Amino acid sequence: MSPTLRGALLSLAAFGIYATHDVVVKTLGHHYSSFQIIFFSGLLSFPFVTVLLMSDKRDVNLVPRHPWLSLLRSVLAVVTGGMGFYAFSVLPMAQCYAMLFATPLLITLLSIPFLGEKVGVRRALAVIVGLIGVLIVLRPGSVPFSWGHLSGLGAALSGALASVIVRKIGKNERSIVLMMYPMLMSVGVMALTMPFVYRPMPFEHLALTGVISVFGMCGAALVIAAYRAAPAVVVAPMQYSQIIWAALYGWLFFDETIDGWTAVGSAVIILSGIYIVLREGTPSVSQNRPVLENRSRLDTGTIPRISLWLRRFGPKEG
Repeated sequence: MSPTLRGALLSLAAFGIYATHDVVVKTLGHHYSSFQIIFFSGLLSFPFVTVLLMSDKRDVNLVPRHPWLSLLRSVLAVVTGGMGFYAFSVLPMAQCYAMLFATPLLITLLSIPFLGEKVGVRRALAVIVGLIGVLIVLRPGSVPFSWGHLSGLGAALSGALASVIVRKIGKNERSIVLMMYPMLMSVGVMALTMPFVYRPMPFEHLALTGVISVFGMCGAALVIAAYRAAPAVVVAPMQYSQIIWAALYGWLFFDETIDGWTAVGSAVIILSGIYIVLREGTPSVSQNRPVLENRSRLDTGTIPRISLWLRRFGPKEG
């Protein structure tokens, strides 16, 4: 099996696991607030992630070189996780994914003022077309606009901004700072909300928060293996396979169907995102490659970003 094919298959498996992770999030979201779900899943994953980080003796200084941007990025991780988990708990899975797939479009836009990225006519048109796809999914004026929709769009925006900040400060900020601060803030902030939102959890539900942590780590491990095997331009587009899982899982577990407008809008967003990824893969087009280097899914702050794992433990660059 060629390395490229192996990387593609590993990434498809990873995003299948991530989609299953989101099924568990949605299931628990019917009973508990997103804050409680994030708190327990983050708490259960924290010891394992900490052991992995501390096992690498390099670069262990926890004082940030960019304190304000590091703080902002940590806050954005908390906001993204809270809104993303809430969106999954109240919206059809396919519709939620469609909005989160707008993240690469927003990263491209934000990279202009923050990274000095020069976006040509082709990528600019791809962004515009992709945002039209978001409007097709939302159909403003024809369907009720809920807090779930607002949360999904907010998660895409805050996640994109967090990704751009990582690209801006990542070259000279310590990787352990970029990894640990969002995790600490996520668990800490969610702990503060517990007196107001906590509901007693039976053992099976508490175990499901552990499943979220395990699936998150397994998905991350497979994505890392995929990027080690194949170039980013091959691995990155595989994230859009989640829409297939969303359709299947939504139908199997939540009695959801994808309406025609959501399908059309999703296709427009996905094609725009893939085009942007392919354009960034051309060295003469993009110097910063902000979308290709955003190797993570939703930045919940409970599990370090894939790009930071890759950077810290020295895999092959995509």
